Amino acid sequence: MDLFKKKPTMKEQIKTNDRELRKVDRDVERDRTKLEREEKKLELEIKKAAKAGNKQATTVLAKQLIQMRKQKARTFTVQSQIRGTKNQAHAMGANAKLAETMGQTTKVMGQMNKLVDPQAVAKTMQEFEMANAKMEMTEETMNEALDDILADSDDEEEEQAIVNQVLDEIGIEITNKVSDAPTAPKGKLKTAAAATSDEDKEIEAMLAQLKA
Repeated sequence: MDLFKKKPTMKEQIKTNDRELRKVDRDVERDRTKLEREEKKLELEIKKAAKAGNKQATTVLAKQLIQMRKQKARTFTVQSQIRGTKNQAHAMGANAKLAETMGQTTKVMGQMNKLVDPQAVAKTMQEFEMANAKMEMTEETMNEALDDILADSDDEEEEQAIVNQVLDEIGIEITNKVSDAPTAPKGKLKTAAAATSDEDKEIEAMLAQLKA
């Protein structure tokens, strides 16, 4: 039956390792707490033996205290190693995930390389450039032919009508400016009127020449 057992994924294995390492970490923490309680009791016994003047008991208890403190220090070392192992496992999992991603990327790139033929792509681009150049030549030829066919005297009349319209608009604009001009003093009214009349004649002459 073990032969058919599904192999755990990297994510599942990391979760399992975390669970086991947390359990061991808690056990070590519990052992150190127990050692600290025993340490305090032993310190009290050493004080009692010293007060009683029992040198031998004091020495024996002091040696036990030293060993107990060494054991407590070992728990810190072990706990540090456990947590370091946990971090290392996470780093390994991250690296494995990166390697898996790179493998998938490489696979996709390989598949794309199989689908894409460089020579076929170059040929397609060359054919496109030729077809595009041919289309531009065809469009230019058609435009020239249409210009020749549509070139007619009506175009000149239409163009002249547009010119006349623009000139009329300019004339109206000039007339409006003249009508909006400030009124001259009474003493200079006749002179200003004569100058305005002369300007109007010049403007009309210029418009006549442009419209001709």
